[in-house]
Amino acid sequence: MDGVLNMGHAMLESAPLVIKDFALLAIATGKRAQNLRELRDQLLAIHADSIYYHFWGGLLHSRFEEREYNNDFAAWARRALHDKVLAERLSMVDASVHGDLEELREELVEIIEQRLDEREVLAWTQPDRQFEFIRSQAVVFRTEQRFYTPAELAGFIGQMPLGSIFYHFIDARRRNPNHLDDFRVWLASFGERYTGLKSRLAEIDPYFTSLTDLRTRLAEAFSANP
Repeated sequence: MDGVLNMGHAMLESAPLVIKDFALLAIATGKRAQNLRELRDQLLAIHADSIYYHFWGGLLHSRFEEREYNNDFAAWARRALHDKVLAERLSMVDASVHGDLEELREELVEIIEQRLDEREVLAWTQPDRQFEFIRSQAVVFRTEQRFYTPAELAGFIGQMPLGSIFYHFIDARRRNPNHLDDFRVWLASFGERYTGLKSRLAEIDPYFTSLTDLRTRLAEAFSANP
């Protein structure tokens, strides 16, 4: 029986999608900022993995309250500097549209420098409310799950671990040369059969949502495939 099953899989035109799980470890850098100018200066030099953590780390780390702002820079601007204008500008930055982290760094610095030019007085935080730069370290786990067809994946993706959702739909965009998620890369190996599904996945913005909601939307996209 197993031999027949393996033979059937071998006849398929696409390699299986191997599911992996993912965690983002937080590593202290010792770098801090107490005002907006210091934040700008640190951003110019900090390792790109720190920028990645402060944009995406909040999705993977469970919190009791809903995130008011979708990145740590915007949250700090509002809660520590009490600068609502800057917080709103930073919160509008969509990390998912940037080809790499250096482009994201440039946009952050540009927004902050614009705000520095607008402000006559430099706001300072209390010493215990400084922005603390954290660097991320990715840890990838092997799983036993693999799928040979989109129909098989459709029956599982609604229960897929959130770390796997992050790894295959978000982190993949900085790993893959074409900046696509792993699902669309895999679907492309079937030729034109799943063009509609790929289009539905392309319409899903992974940034302005929670991982739970993202998983639900992915499950709906796969379930809608004829």
